[in-house]
Amino acid sequence: MFKKFDPTTDVSTSTQVKASVQRALKSQLLDKHPLLTEDILDAFIPKKSPLVQYKIGPHLMLYCRKIDHVNKSPTQEPILFQHRDGPIMPTLRLVHQYPTLEFTKVTVDKGAIPFLLGGANVMCPGLTNPGGEMPPDGAEQDANGFDKPGLEKGDGVVIYAEGKEFALAIGVMLMSSADVRSKNKGIAIELLHYLGDGLFQSDEI
Repeated sequence: MFKKFDPTTDVSTSTQVKASVQRALKSQLLDKHPLLTEDILDAFIPKKSPLVQYKIGPHLMLYCRKIDHVNKSPTQEPILFQHRDGPIMPTLRLVHQYPTLEFTKVTVDKGAIPFLLGGANVMCPGLTNPGGEMPPDGAEQDANGFDKPGLEKGDGVVIYAEGKEFALAIGVMLMSSADVRSKNKGIAIELLHYLGDGLFQSDEI
């Protein structure tokens, strides 16, 4: 998605985010990443400094926060993005900048690392092989008493790799974690953003 992203040519319109929209962004992050707290979110999405939304193509939104500088005009730092009606996700730079933030995450095995860094989607065996890890299924039950998967289809995840300290990519689940474990074939995660792509190399807009 961001493999060849260039902020000098790919960004079209920009709009200051309304306070109500900014609250909705935070609410979705809290809902989809249960280990985050409102106080933590306020640390990198300040209430008094509205985000700026940049449109990239017809279906992609990039949310940036203002960064003040001593010797030059303020710039905008990308911190969140959303594709179509998908989940609001953090940029890798934000994840690296705040390593203690508890975003929903998965871990792929060592063998998946070169494919991930080349922009490939995550296949099921990359999560089920030794070294791979996903949240457990059945930790919670739905309204009918059935076990809920640890991850639902459509959930956004931060992707780590076996033996690596920092996150390598951001993606969205194409099947639930329960289906990944039971089927163990096909694409498990669509890759949206990864280490070294155009967005990662763009520290400001």
